[in-house]
Amino acid sequence: MTAVALGACAVATRGRVGNRSVPEPAKTVDLNRYVGLWYEIGRYENWFERGCEAVTAEYRVRDSGAVQVINRCRRGDPNGPTKIAEGRAKVVAGSGNAKLKVSFFGPFYFGDYWVLDHDPDYAWSIVGEPSGRYLWLLSRTAEPSVETRQIIDARARELGYDMSLVRPTQH
Repeated sequence: MTAVALGACAVATRGRVGNRSVPEPAKTVDLNRYVGLWYEIGRYENWFERGCEAVTAEYRVRDSGAVQVINRCRRGDPNGPTKIAEGRAKVVAGSGNAKLKVSFFGPFYFGDYWVLDHDPDYAWSIVGEPSGRYLWLLSRTAEPSVETRQIIDARARELGYDMSLVRPTQH
């Protein structure tokens, strides 16, 4: 799902490793509650989002069970021109819907998208993949409260992520 194009290009091994021991996802994911609009509030910088601000990821479950992914960003600043990447994802069997394979290019599913943790009410989500080079911090609001942001950051640290590598997303 996210991330945000996000996970779609996780196959590329670019960028610094910010977590050398990415854990398995902590919770199952109710796709019906996960779908909808998410705001990226922070990420490990990556080549396919370079220069992106006001990043969002929208997920929709198709009748086939596949997940449609629509990622948007504004180039340069929150008011810049919009860039859209559309893709699809499929749930990895036996993962409790917490692991997906994503594709933004052609018929093959290459990218890993792991929902490593999420709020019980689906107000925030932490997304990564096995290499530890990609991390996305997502929220249902563009600017979560300071308390919510502290919870997300603390949980990402507990999962082993180097938070000094997180690039805040402007909205």
